[in-house]
Amino acid sequence: MEYARFGKTDWEISLISHGCWEMGGTQWEHTSDEINIKAVHKALDEGINSFDTAEGYGDGHSEEVLGKALEGKRKDLFVATKVARKNLSPADLRNSLTGSLKRLRTDYIDLYYIHWPNPEIPLEETMEELVKVQKEGLIKHIGVSNFDVPLLEKAMKIGRIEALQNEYSLLHRSIEAEILPYCIQNSISLMSYSSVAKGILTGIFHFGGVKIKEDDFRASRRLFLPAHLAAEEELLNAMKKIADTLKLSCGQLALAWLFSKKGLCSALVGTQNEKHFMENIEAVGKKIGPEDLAELDRISAKVIDAIDANPEGK
Repeated sequence: MEYARFGKTDWEISLISHGCWEMGGTQWEHTSDEINIKAVHKALDEGINSFDTAEGYGDGHSEEVLGKALEGKRKDLFVATKVARKNLSPADLRNSLTGSLKRLRTDYIDLYYIHWPNPEIPLEETMEELVKVQKEGLIKHIGVSNFDVPLLEKAMKIGRIEALQNEYSLLHRSIEAEILPYCIQNSISLMSYSSVAKGILTGIFHFGGVKIKEDDFRASRRLFLPAHLAAEEELLNAMKKIADTLKLSCGQLALAWLFSKKGLCSALVGTQNEKHFMENIEAVGKKIGPEDLAELDRISAKVIDAIDANPEGK
């Protein structure tokens, strides 16, 4: 495992953070709590020290499973969770934090995110409460997720934002224009989610014969619409060609591309499959040459433009 400096802190966190959304069940097909606890322990064995969850993942169930898995192992681990958009008023935020602490079986959170902005609740009120609970030692650092630059600037006027968690992958690159430069300039660590585009960049939907099920929540997401899956084929073909040359899987190549990007601190990756988990781990340290990086950038931009030009996928 390799590690990166977290914001302006002394923390060095693993380039892969164990994403715990799937552990909550609900939207994702759930295996079992026992399998997910074993996955957390496997992550620890492989040097992962960063874990990411949220109160909204399975109505707190993900936090409960992670808390159980990390019990007795909390020291020197970096645990992040998130307060839901509906709970951003000061009183609700404090209640949410109390619940998260209880479910995670800890007396502090290393990184506490605003999961999504809520225009109906003044950001200033939310940030002021976050600064209060930070001073009380209940949280160590403040993070935001799904924020743009104007919201980041507004938040930073009240308290130090140490991390931004936004979508970032070969199929999600909008942050490169303004958000990522702002984060680099202000030493805000970027934590990417949907790092392999909810599975698309692994190639399973283009080369693995896997079809998206009608009851899968991803079926209605823009990248999974039939016309968009067809548009993505050009990128996946290019990825496979480069990956085969480098003796990587497509998923490993997608992660290696992320690791090459300045400003990225850690890529959130979640899986309940040990084989896929080990493949993700093996992506750390893999290097992509400048010509291949340029080709991936070029084709991914072309595919994203095609998808954006046809947002309904018709």
